[in-house]
Amino acid sequence: MPLRCEMTQKARFRADRHAIRSRFASGVTILRCTPRANTPFCAKTSAQKDLEMIQTPYLLFLGDAPDQLAAKVAQGITDWRPENAVGQFRLPGCGADMGLTDMTLEEGLAAGAKTLVIGVANRGGTISDAWKVVLVQALQMGYDLAAGLHNLLRDENELQSAAKVNGGTLHDVRVPTVAYPIANGVRRTGKRVLAIGTDCSCGKMYTAMSMDAEMQKRGMKSDFRATGQTGILITGKGVPLDAVIADFMAGAVEYLSPANDADHWDHIEGQGSLFHVSYSGVTMALIHGGQPDALVLCHEPTRTHMRGLPHFGLPTLESLRDTALPLARLANPACQVTGVSVNTKALDEAAAKTCLQEIEDRLNLPATDPYRFGAGKLVDALVDL
Repeated sequence: MPLRCEMTQKARFRADRHAIRSRFASGVTILRCTPRANTPFCAKTSAQKDLEMIQTPYLLFLGDAPDQLAAKVAQGITDWRPENAVGQFRLPGCGADMGLTDMTLEEGLAAGAKTLVIGVANRGGTISDAWKVVLVQALQMGYDLAAGLHNLLRDENELQSAAKVNGGTLHDVRVPTVAYPIANGVRRTGKRVLAIGTDCSCGKMYTAMSMDAEMQKRGMKSDFRATGQTGILITGKGVPLDAVIADFMAGAVEYLSPANDADHWDHIEGQGSLFHVSYSGVTMALIHGGQPDALVLCHEPTRTHMRGLPHFGLPTLESLRDTALPLARLANPACQVTGVSVNTKALDEAAAKTCLQEIEDRLNLPATDPYRFGAGKLVDALVDL
């Protein structure tokens, strides 16, 4: 029975993944737009598009990531765009494993890899000297490099030189290239749902992508709006929100989720957490710029403290609800909390179901793990909104 349940979960996730993949080309195109002078939004004309293609397939660089969460970029690509990953490259002591074939740089090339993608999202987004040795070697062997770190590839002299000499391309995904407007708070047509978390890296992107995939399967009008490097690498478009100047972050979210048909849903990828003292600013920008009609609470039930902050305990789902909803209603007075997405990866099947039922009973909201059990409950709640 457990095996059958596991296979059902995998089949469901493969279907969701297919719904996402079918909407994008096999290559990943990062759309960079330059708006006209005095125009707050990017005019999408061919003369103003600068398309930068990241060549696939990838060899995923996990480096010395201490755990699975630290390699969340690689995890997202593996789960949502598996056809783009031929294998993984790990340094000694790496604590992450995507379940892909471990390869050397030479083996990656032999398997067809064209780009070495840094699949790690470490604190501060830095490139270590140990990483640099491998990255320079990759460029010398003919790879392109792609990363979504705050420490830009183009700012490293050794990488710039190696790319120039060997004809490689450095793709920095976490670089805003649009002159985003300051938010004005004017209500926009269309509907929006924002995933917000009790902590960082607790499933906000997976929640939004799963809900979008479920709506696509139902024939509903829906789009996933990426706000971080992983989502951008998966879908080929979005806004690297935490790299936008603070005064323009909410405006960047307004730009990302423009007016749309009345029955169209934007699934805005959440970032950070209101309760995480390191990253709460980006969450606030999403709440106000997104003007969500619905909030979905995201939670990882086995954590005992905030990610990277052992001296800060996790808030309750009730605290998240009661803190986020009044803030959201400043921008959209009609906003409601419609459901709970729980990352139950650390729990067995029985414990996961017990956890979800307890949360439903406690909060009187539908609760599910969209990876294990599908996003149907969360979408049903939006349909009924």
